[in-house]
Amino acid sequence: MRTIRTATLADLNRITAVEAECFPPSEAATAEQFSDRLKHYADHFLLMFEDDRLIAFVDGFVTNERDLTDEMYENAALHDENGKWQMLFGVNTIPAYRRQGCAGELIERFIDIAKEQGRIGVVLTCKNRLIHYYEKFGFVNEGLTAKSTHGGAEWYQMRLYLIEE
Repeated sequence: MRTIRTATLADLNRITAVEAECFPPSEAATAEQFSDRLKHYADHFLLMFEDDRLIAFVDGFVTNERDLTDEMYENAALHDENGKWQMLFGVNTIPAYRRQGCAGELIERFIDIAKEQGRIGVVLTCKNRLIHYYEKFGFVNEGLTAKSTHGGAEWYQMRLYLIEE
């Protein structure tokens, strides 16, 4: 049975393990970074479990900044619960559960929560090969961003408006 809930600091080891399965070391957040994120914005982590196994999660903080920057990944204290924009930092599904709708369900829930909280929209960055995936949720490609070179990769910024700015 699959369930979704927000994270707590007790989930740190499982979150870090899933991240390591999903991203190369140059892009994966560390346990220390996740610990800091959980201390600042655990309510903005959605975890999906199958029974007791963490199989997928999404996370990101809230800010008044319009664009996602590398500094946001590194400094969880920049989270502003009253911010206008919900950032989406990570979409993680362990390989055995990919192509089963797990990530999509979490993204939709994440968007719904941002809408309920009155955010202007949701912003993420992704690699070129994933642009079409996020477009299915209504995100619009704003092009290659110079504000993130995370892990030495090229990132495209995607934006979903929930209300008029």
